[in-house]
Amino acid sequence: MPTPTGPQARPAQGTAGLSAAGAAAMIGAGAFAALAPAAAGAGPWLPVALLLAAAVAYCNATCSARLAARHPEPEGAYVWGRERLGELWGHTAGWSFLVGKAASCAAMALAFASYAAPGWERPAAAAAVAALTALNMLGLRVTDRAAKVLLAATVTVLAVAVAAAAAGGTADPGNLSLGAWPGSFGLLGAAGMLFFAFTGYSRAAAPEGEVRDPRTAVPRAVALSIGGVLAVYMAVCLAALAVLGPERLAAGAAPLLDLVRASGRPGLAPVVAAGAALACLGGLLALLPRASRTAVEMASAGDLPRALAAVRTGRGAPYLAEPLLGAAALVLVLVADLGAAIVLAALGALVYSTIANASALRLGPEENRPPLLIALGGLGGCVVLALSLPLHLVAAGLAVIAAGALGRLLVRALDARGG
Repeated sequence: MPTPTGPQARPAQGTAGLSAAGAAAMIGAGAFAALAPAAAGAGPWLPVALLLAAAVAYCNATCSARLAARHPEPEGAYVWGRERLGELWGHTAGWSFLVGKAASCAAMALAFASYAAPGWERPAAAAAVAALTALNMLGLRVTDRAAKVLLAATVTVLAVAVAAAAAGGTADPGNLSLGAWPGSFGLLGAAGMLFFAFTGYSRAAAPEGEVRDPRTAVPRAVALSIGGVLAVYMAVCLAALAVLGPERLAAGAAPLLDLVRASGRPGLAPVVAAGAALACLGGLLALLPRASRTAVEMASAGDLPRALAAVRTGRGAPYLAEPLLGAAALVLVLVADLGAAIVLAALGALVYSTIANASALRLGPEENRPPLLIALGGLGGCVVLALSLPLHLVAAGLAVIAAGALGRLLVRALDARGG
């Protein structure tokens, strides 16, 4: 379970362990929250949007795995962009990662609150962000074992919801017909939102620690984790569409609660709410340390103010980076709704994944370069999905990313003057 820990040596992982780690990082808030805003855009074409999101995630994960084999540093796209494309591209990847993860934290907190405290979403989400940021500062971490327990609990709750839908007798197969074309922006924008639900693939594609037979284990783990998660999401998606229909699914803040209630099993609602709350809080607790570690690395390289590189001795918690990321997530909780937070999280992930795919194209033939179709599919897919998201939120997100580039210039200028 979550325990106060410092860096520890981990045993070498194989395909099964990597697959479980990747699935545990993906199945969380996305399973309980992302379907509703995506359904608003795709309507009955929601399963197609889910397939598109999974395909882009697979291309990205394949490219990430090839890059991680050459550059095993845990900061991922930030390092890959710097090494393969140049410092500015690396900074953009790192800053987009931080923007996306701050939005992901807000989305997880709001998803938690929509299940655990309906009617009090913002106060409950704000309290969750504040409390888990404080716990991270005290050194609490989600261990690999705890992540697997959370995965098992989450999948069990989702299976209960799907089983209730199947046994309830309220499913209408007519809701699964594709119906009217939602438009390219509707379908692709929904796929972009659902990409948020796959963003933990890096735990399988770019694992930390030693891996047994990595050239075989990592590609298998990527395929197994994304394929397994897609199967779980598709089951939930089809059940929700069949019982609720696309309009009712899109209108709900807690679609899995709506599903079990509409299936005639209101007694299961507390089980689903507890499972959703646990999954979202576990994801939030695990996400903040990974984001703050990238912030520390960027600060150490001069891409962020160097004060952010300060790390408390002993447990190693960044005592400025983590609370600032928590504060950014808190601001988003207070000003954005769940759908907007998911869009901003997806946009940040799509931008840094675009840079990762472009970096993979710079690998040489002797560096196990990914197939051209995979790299171009990931690169083009990320760009198309990002630009298909709601335009006002895309504009806001890109403005924040551009501000990060300007901030880097200011930081470098101040460093030069101080030197």
